[in-house]
Amino acid sequence: MSPLVPELTAAAALPSLRVGPGEIAFVNAPTELAADSRARLVARYGDCPLPEAGCVVALGGDGFMLETLHRALGRRGLRRGIPVYGMNCGSVGFLMNPFGEDDLPKRLLAAQAAVLHPLRMRATTLSDAVEEALALNEVSLLRQLRQAAKIRITVDGRVRLEELICDGILVSTPAGSTAYNLSAHGPIVPLSANLLPLTPISAFRPRRWRGALLPSSAEVLFEVLETDKRPVAAVADFTEVRDVVSVAVSEDRAIEVTVLFDPDQGLSERIITEQFTA
Repeated sequence: MSPLVPELTAAAALPSLRVGPGEIAFVNAPTELAADSRARLVARYGDCPLPEAGCVVALGGDGFMLETLHRALGRRGLRRGIPVYGMNCGSVGFLMNPFGEDDLPKRLLAAQAAVLHPLRMRATTLSDAVEEALALNEVSLLRQLRQAAKIRITVDGRVRLEELICDGILVSTPAGSTAYNLSAHGPIVPLSANLLPLTPISAFRPRRWRGALLPSSAEVLFEVLETDKRPVAAVADFTEVRDVVSVAVSEDRAIEVTVLFDPDQGLSERIITEQFTA
């Protein structure tokens, strides 16, 4: 298998997966439903401190799942690479499995694992500050004021678009292609495609430009033009940097996060199904 193809495997084959008594950590969104669900699961299966857990079960919606996956990138109490299994206690639940209290260790061992790599954003501001952040969904540039942004786009050192006038632009991961990228009329991309959607947000000039599909190895540079008149913010999932002058984006293959899905409901299948949903 090519090293660029996201790894899809049975969870039982993961050497880091431990689901015995007291080896599962439960985390929940700050809602009554999620908190009650966690209490019932902890009563049945125990609870493990996050730094020692073999697996994490996240209870909430997609937003909380994304927060948990960011923690699994090696931050805030979770070891890097720990498998995360979501159960839906929210609204959309695209990244979640159905909630159920029975046979949880068996479900975890039978789950399909998807190994994802984040985008790394390196943003330089008007004050010459440099800020970095990771994104599992997308990195987006957005106009801050009433006037449209003007942005130059360079891919792998070659200027591809001298000037894009728009409300913004984003680079998405395949896993995030069904999120903001889809709302901005970008393409849905299968996990195994090794592609990153580059999608404009309300493009004014060139009026008919609808974006591009880039290889996952691409290094993208956005340069903000007329920064004083047309300020732009950059956002990597939860991290916002305002008044940027340039933003570099590339996939970070050195970092990964493992997401678990019930059999026949893996992330690849969900992405395909989404393309046939009205």
